[in-house]
Amino acid sequence: MQTPGLYKRPATLADGTRVIYYYAWRGGPRLTSASGTPEFIAEWQAAVACKTRPARAASGTLQDIIDAYRASAAFKGLADETRKGYVRCITTIEGEYGDLPIKALANPALRGMMLDWRDGMAMQHPRQADYRLSVLQAILSWAWNRRRIPAHPLERNLARVYRGTRVDKVYAPADLALIDAMPAHIRLPAMLALETGQRSGNLLALTWAAYDGSALNIHQTKTGARVRVPVTKALKALLDATPRIAVTICTTSRGTPWTGSGFKTSWRKFQPAGLTFHDLRGTAVTRLAVAGCTTPEIVSITGHSLASVETILEKHYLHSDPRIAESAVIKLEKHKARTKAVK
Repeated sequence: MQTPGLYKRPATLADGTRVIYYYAWRGGPRLTSASGTPEFIAEWQAAVACKTRPARAASGTLQDIIDAYRASAAFKGLADETRKGYVRCITTIEGEYGDLPIKALANPALRGMMLDWRDGMAMQHPRQADYRLSVLQAILSWAWNRRRIPAHPLERNLARVYRGTRVDKVYAPADLALIDAMPAHIRLPAMLALETGQRSGNLLALTWAAYDGSALNIHQTKTGARVRVPVTKALKALLDATPRIAVTICTTSRGTPWTGSGFKTSWRKFQPAGLTFHDLRGTAVTRLAVAGCTTPEIVSITGHSLASVETILEKHYLHSDPRIAESAVIKLEKHKARTKAVK
């Protein structure tokens, strides 16, 4: 696909690496997706759409609310990846409801119509359908809190149509063995995820300045938390043996920093069947729990709140792993032995 107006600028990083930065147009926003990928094209299209949308007088339709939301601090404050996802959803929402009169939001029947819209999309893409409705809900909530709309048809909790779950998706020993056989540029991010339980975006952005030889200082972009994660012996050995050829710890096979989409594409070539990179995060949490770590100890590594970790352990990550039960029984037997010895 052609990308007229696309501007690219060569640059040299601090370590001497030559890179090319792409912008939607000269002076426009920088594009962060890998050049030539579908994500890159979608990001460029979204940027151009924002630039070319003509200014217009208020029309009294939902499009006014959408435009105001996109210009708000709430939208601009979203994490980059989240904002990109919102932009794609908003394009669909504008096509369906952009010309809806604001006063029509007071009609009680509109909630059912919006749910029917979601359900129609769910026939093919249930997860995406839920996402689009949640973005519409976020826009309406933003407007309702500021009393810019007469009613909020999606104010109450919404049941999702997507029922997928990955509670049992953790890496078995055989899957972990596959990681050891991966190329170095793929294995390093995987080991970082397995040993720290962090998200891929945060790991790919890690610089060598964040590693002090004994711990990694990580800024979690999704939560805003800053965590200091002591490295395990295995991870320390791997990091210490990794050549520092770029500013970032993780690099491509060419020694350049990863882009999010570029890493996803490369990872799919090596990932074990039925598992994703994000499942390494769940595996890390499971391993910590099996090792007997308490919730506060897990929180100190993952950066979640205590309540969030409890929810994760209960609903998302800890499947029926027999090792957990075995660990509990071993602790019980040790306690019995200590108690008996005291008596």
